Amino acid sequence: MTLRRFLLPLAALCASTALSAQPADPLAPTGRWSAYQAGSAQLPPMGWNSWNAFFTHVDEEKLMGSAQRIRDAGLLQKGYRFINIDDGWWIKRRTSDAKLMIRTDKFPSARIKGDPSFRPLTDRLHAMGFKAGIYSDLGRNICSQAYADGSEQLPEGSVAEREVGLYGHTDQDIRLFFADWGFDAIKVDGCGIRAYAADADRVKSGQYRALPPLIDQHSITRSNIPAVKALFADINQSLARHNPDGDYMLSLCIWGSANVRSWGKDVGNISRTSDDISPDWGRMLTNYDSAARRAFYAHPGGWNDPDMLFIGKGDFDANHLTEARSHFSLWAMMNAPLLIGADLRTTPEELIDIFGNADIIALNQDAAGNQAVMAFDADGFQILVKTLADGDKAVALFNRGLAPVNATLTAEHLKFRADRPIALANLWTGDKSSFTKDMKLTVAPRETVVFRAKGDRTLADGLYLSEQPGMVNPAADGVVQPEPDPTIYRSIPNWRGTRGIGERPMYAGWGGAMADFTPYNQPLVIAGKTFTSGIGILANSRLEVRNAGFARFTAQVGVDDSALTADQPVRFTLYGDGKPLASTPPLRRGQPAQAITADVKGIKLLELVARADGVTTNAVPVTWGEAALLR
Repeated sequence: MTLRRFLLPLAALCASTALSAQPADPLAPTGRWSAYQAGSAQLPPMGWNSWNAFFTHVDEEKLMGSAQRIRDAGLLQKGYRFINIDDGWWIKRRTSDAKLMIRTDKFPSARIKGDPSFRPLTDRLHAMGFKAGIYSDLGRNICSQAYADGSEQLPEGSVAEREVGLYGHTDQDIRLFFADWGFDAIKVDGCGIRAYAADADRVKSGQYRALPPLIDQHSITRSNIPAVKALFADINQSLARHNPDGDYMLSLCIWGSANVRSWGKDVGNISRTSDDISPDWGRMLTNYDSAARRAFYAHPGGWNDPDMLFIGKGDFDANHLTEARSHFSLWAMMNAPLLIGADLRTTPEELIDIFGNADIIALNQDAAGNQAVMAFDADGFQILVKTLADGDKAVALFNRGLAPVNATLTAEHLKFRADRPIALANLWTGDKSSFTKDMKLTVAPRETVVFRAKGDRTLADGLYLSEQPGMVNPAADGVVQPEPDPTIYRSIPNWRGTRGIGERPMYAGWGGAMADFTPYNQPLVIAGKTFTSGIGILANSRLEVRNAGFARFTAQVGVDDSALTADQPVRFTLYGDGKPLASTPPLRRGQPAQAITADVKGIKLLELVARADGVTTNAVPVTWGEAALLR
């Protein structure tokens, strides 16, 4: 299926909700962390989903067969706990009481006295040590109804009976899924709020009722973002109501549309950053790129989701182990959910070994929750580095192309001292090595070499903020006019082929907060001085920073030399637990960086505000150079 989501009654779109409400001044300090903390996803979810292997042709035998393989292969003990049923499980919504009915021919354990129920299935999965997930849509109707072109397991019956999405039934369905049936997670698609316009063929034919689209996937400006957020607000309220222990996981699946880049982190536990993945190298690059430069938009509790793993088919099958290892490595480095999409009943052991690489899994499940940041960024080759909870660094050298790359890994890439030895452990081969200053190596086509590195930090008594993106939240990133990100690889979608004019840049994110680069992927430079560490962000921004016991904050701040105007003044202010700690006079492009420092001992939350009065464009990048927390 090319897309998915949830819908709610149009009347609800006008309701006042916590998610749709906007503060009077988004730059005003609040003293609280605003990124999503509901549910249970302190670590990226791991498990299995039925969609990539079976599409809507899911049934109990296929699901339990894959669950049993996870258990037998030792993958459950390594963290693969979620067993998620995607589209294809329902047969209709009963019109007498609007209750959803299960395909009992496909899920025979649901045949119990009274109405069919998934409770026997979820009880069985729980007894095996798993958690269970289910699928729905924001609208009246679902993705398979919008895009199926064959003998799919589609809902049956009258027009009303085939309206199985959340729209108009959110609280009833959430209660059914979680309180009655015992599910632990839900994936909410968005096709129902984008694919059923009055002029759609499926609507004009009388097959479905019209629902005015709220999402235009190919346009950032034509989506009704407040309305979409209001729908998710209703879901969140119902999840809290019917999960009093808070043990649930919410997956947003609106494919990077509606500028979800900026707000998905505030709404759900995982948020899709792109359209669906497919088992093709080019499509994997698209999905990877949609999340790879968004490290500040992922935190414990809410993660970037470039879609499920497609290891097991096409360019990632057992004949393409290099590509399969790269796919797995990149998802691990990005702290993406590790959700297997293969039919595990028939998956070869070579691929099971990739899923089971405990050293790579440990990078994804590291308690610090830092998504990797770019240390080297070119079209054909990238170096990603992430700071781990024990002080080690993980580094991935990724060759995107079809020819070997003679690469040099430097101490500076790792933010380690160049005059001290750095120990490396190759997490795919097990080989050990070391270097001082730099090391040369050859990376094969489509290979990703992953090391765990130990060394002495350049910043001996603390951490740069760009080393701990999981502790930094761009509560307001200054983006006034969302723009498509031109750095995302444009592949050929296999569901459309070469029809039309090709895939245009469509995923918003250009201009968002970046680690060690400006919002537009340039080096951080203030009045000619380059900063190799720091945060690049637009003016009129507010960064929330959790302080894990550090005593002092330091930074060199100013308007970046890449700003389009030299006339706009920007004032920088540091707050601690909502109170002002330090500030600068108004600064303009070309003025030297100003130091901003403060004693932050005992302070739990810092807020870094760059205010530029009167700015109505994205034209003023600012730099928090060498921003760091020191002991």
